[in-house]
Amino acid sequence: MRFVITVMLALALIPSTVGARLPGADWPQWRGPDRTGLANETGLLKSWPAAGPAVVWSVSSLGEGYGSVSIKSDRLFVQGVKGQDSVVFCLNRADGKPVWMTPLGARLGQDRGPGPRGTPTIDNDRAYALAENGELACLKTKDGSVVWRRNILKDFGGRNPKWLISESPLVDGDRLIVTPGGEGASIVALDKMTGKTIWTTKELSDEAGYSSCIVADVQGVHSIVGFTGRAGVGVRAADGKLMWRYEPVSNRTANITTPVVYDNKVFYTSAYGTGCALLGLKAQGGEVKAEEIYFNREMMNHHGGVVLVNGYLYGFNNAILSCIEFATGKTVWRDRSVGKGTLTYADGNLYLLSETNVVGLAEATPAGYREKGRFQIADQGWPSWAHPVVCDGKFYIRNQGSLTCYDVKAH
Repeated sequence: MRFVITVMLALALIPSTVGARLPGADWPQWRGPDRTGLANETGLLKSWPAAGPAVVWSVSSLGEGYGSVSIKSDRLFVQGVKGQDSVVFCLNRADGKPVWMTPLGARLGQDRGPGPRGTPTIDNDRAYALAENGELACLKTKDGSVVWRRNILKDFGGRNPKWLISESPLVDGDRLIVTPGGEGASIVALDKMTGKTIWTTKELSDEAGYSSCIVADVQGVHSIVGFTGRAGVGVRAADGKLMWRYEPVSNRTANITTPVVYDNKVFYTSAYGTGCALLGLKAQGGEVKAEEIYFNREMMNHHGGVVLVNGYLYGFNNAILSCIEFATGKTVWRDRSVGKGTLTYADGNLYLLSETNVVGLAEATPAGYREKGRFQIADQGWPSWAHPVVCDGKFYIRNQGSLTCYDVKAH
């Protein structure tokens, strides 16, 4: 009997895995856990049937907007429009049914489509969302109640860019990083628990672009890497000190693509006839210096993002899907693929979404373009610009008011 009790006690101490999700099974922010657009997934379908993967659920109640989805635990978060309000929606991950909705001020219109463009950032029991009108809010993930809220344009003297704020807030430790684009406040750090200002970039006054910041540790110097309306920049995370500012990769119209940092190097790219650049980063005297390794026009990425996989960058060079070598910037292959669009990566494949509603699957390999399936989604009246997400065997496509979850697990 003593043996049985001992075994039962031992089993009781083992954490239950029933219904639990494995690490990496969440997608808590823009471009995933580390903002690289790379999903830590295995066991996915290697090709699709002609009609595409099976639909798990679909909703059409998100209103308008171009933002992507964030996923944490049993919930999914996405920004959209309800009536005349820009809102944050929380949905049930299993079936897409609404859990709560919180308005963040007036929905703004624009000639390239109305509504929010950002993606909520989920950090423990809080969600951080930035609306197209400059309203930044910290919400409780449980019920959507507001913990704190402020308008970054009003508070920091920023001006809303032509196609409206498109940034997704960045959590860095106990801080929240956003880009108001104000005088002496191009980028700012706030206390994530209270919303109070910690620092502003006193030496940097660039207006905001449409990109979102990332964090990087460069030889011991913790850094915030951004792409403003004027330049690729790096500021010290401790105090916002400007460390580098690189203008040639800026097109002065719309800098959108999130930078990629790897191996003490940062890659920036923009369209409108501009190109791409790789800068080498080196810590020196408590800050980071940047030096150009290359600048060329082999990758002019508009808004669809680039992913770095095994030393090769994949993304749309204007309308042509391209593979270039990260270290040299040389083109390895190009293909028209599904047409100009967005992409994410999972389990050896690129998940592609064209702005004309074609979805594709192609191998991420420098050996050439190898398509493994494609299908069409319904036109929602505006380009399908929201970035797709692969998470825990599911593939999520947001297109304006609609959001569809597909099963891409190999069964």
